[in-house]
Amino acid sequence: MDAVDALNEIAFWLERGSAPTFKVQAFRKAAGIISDVDPDELAERARDGRLKRTKGIGDTTFQVIRQAVDGAVPDYLEKLRQSGAEPLAVGGNGLRPLLRGDLHSHSDWSDGGSPIQLMADAARLLGRDYLALTDHSPNLKIANGLSVERLSEQLDVVAGMNEARVNEDGAGDFRLLSGIEVDILENGELDQTPEMLDRLDVVVASVHSKLRSDRRSMTDRMLAGIGDPHTNVLGHCTGRLLQGSRGTRPESEFDAERVFAACAEAGVAVEINSRPERQDPPDNLMQLALDAGCLFSVDSDAHAPGQLDFLQYGAERAELNGVPAERIITTWPLERLLDWLKSGL
Repeated sequence: MDAVDALNEIAFWLERGSAPTFKVQAFRKAAGIISDVDPDELAERARDGRLKRTKGIGDTTFQVIRQAVDGAVPDYLEKLRQSGAEPLAVGGNGLRPLLRGDLHSHSDWSDGGSPIQLMADAARLLGRDYLALTDHSPNLKIANGLSVERLSEQLDVVAGMNEARVNEDGAGDFRLLSGIEVDILENGELDQTPEMLDRLDVVVASVHSKLRSDRRSMTDRMLAGIGDPHTNVLGHCTGRLLQGSRGTRPESEFDAERVFAACAEAGVAVEINSRPERQDPPDNLMQLALDAGCLFSVDSDAHAPGQLDFLQYGAERAELNGVPAERIITTWPLERLLDWLKSGL
């Protein structure tokens, strides 16, 4: 087995299981260290022990590499594969296989932990037909949000990857969609130029600041963001956090009936955010959005490859709340989705 692939797959399974970041990064770092080493040289250095003295290669990563270069599936990886065979979520079995894609993910261009290529490779491994790359917008400086210049550069990268994929397998069985998770600013404007938003496949609009604003202000802010014709998906609408390293955070206060009515009228899908710490929207608001006639987008909001499988949690919640599959845009074939994204209807 290729040692780099083994290390990256281990990182994938650890991410999927919400392992500590430092543990995941140990395997990603080791993969990066050996990625440019000639395979024969790598095998020789692993067998004579020199590799173990390399900075960034620890006892566990060394054993993984040693077993891989000897032609075996590393024991550590085999154990993770066996545990990973169990689904993350108990429910959602009817909806889960219908999900074709994911419209919310992040790379190391903003606050994600992995390169775009690794995110795309993981999505294909999971059987996705498409994945939208939606790194943050400039206002979110803490997340290294993308300026016009950096976003423009990223669009070239995405186009190049799609072209290479078509040339590689002819069928082009996977599509990386260009996108952004754009901040809805306090005045309701979207945090990127209209010209750049015009160039994107997908725009997820979310509130990330002043989440404790009063009900009227937050409602007006969200309605303005939904009303922007570039907006396709309303991201994690309450902003709540139920668990995790960032602690907990209550739901934002807004007029949900007005907000969801606006989404239904404007053709903006309400995101069912699959991250375990978000579970957003809450069940009662999901029911309001369902009654309002909204479409939905079950998204992972993945910041690492293994987190792309968080869609299982979103599928479970959508199914429990009776959301029909035909109203979930991430169950749609790519061409239908692209037509909808362009028309907004």
